[in-house]
Amino acid sequence: MENSRKIRKLTYVALFAVVMAVCAQIMIPGPVPFTMQTFGVFIAVGVLGGQLGSAAVFLYLLMGAVGLPVFAGMKGGLGALAGVTGGYIFGFLASALVMWGLEKLLGRKPWALAVSMAAGLLTCYALGTGWFLLVYTRNAGAIGLWAVLLKCVIPYIIPDLLKAALALALSSRLSAALKLPAGK
Repeated sequence: MENSRKIRKLTYVALFAVVMAVCAQIMIPGPVPFTMQTFGVFIAVGVLGGQLGSAAVFLYLLMGAVGLPVFAGMKGGLGALAGVTGGYIFGFLASALVMWGLEKLLGRKPWALAVSMAAGLLTCYALGTGWFLLVYTRNAGAIGLWAVLLKCVIPYIIPDLLKAALALALSSRLSAALKLPAGK
C-alpha cells in the first residue's frame, strides 16, 4: 500500500512537470515571451501542495537543463538557463519554494493559497528582473531597472494575476478529481 502511494506521488510530480512543459509552449513570443508557465507552477503547487509541487517544478527545470525542449519556444539546455530570461525560469522554482513556505505558515485555505501565489509571483519577478539586468548588461550594455520593468514585468502583471486566479479556481477541483487531499 505504501509503495502504491509513493508511485502515485511520483507520477503526479512527473505529470505536473509535463504540464509545465506544455504550458511553456502556449506562448506569445517577445523579449520575455508571454507563456502559461506561471500557471503551470501555480497549478502544480495548488494541486500537489508545496513539497510535491516544488518537486514538479524542480523536475521541469532539470528536464530543461539536460536539454529537453521544455522551455518556451521548444528551448532547452544550459544556454536557455544562462540567457536573459533564465532568471525567470529559476524564479519558477523560487516561487514554488516561497509558496511551500507560506503553506507551512498559513495552511491550505484558498485565501492562503492566493497570498502564496502573489508572493511567489513577486519572487519570480524579482529574481528574473535581477538576472535580466545582469545578463543584458554583460551582453549588450547597460540598461536601467525601469526599462527592464517596462519590458519584462509590467506587461505581464495582469495576465499573471489572471493565471493565478485560474489556478486558484481549479486547484481544489483538481485535487478532488485526483483524489488528493488539498495539498497532499
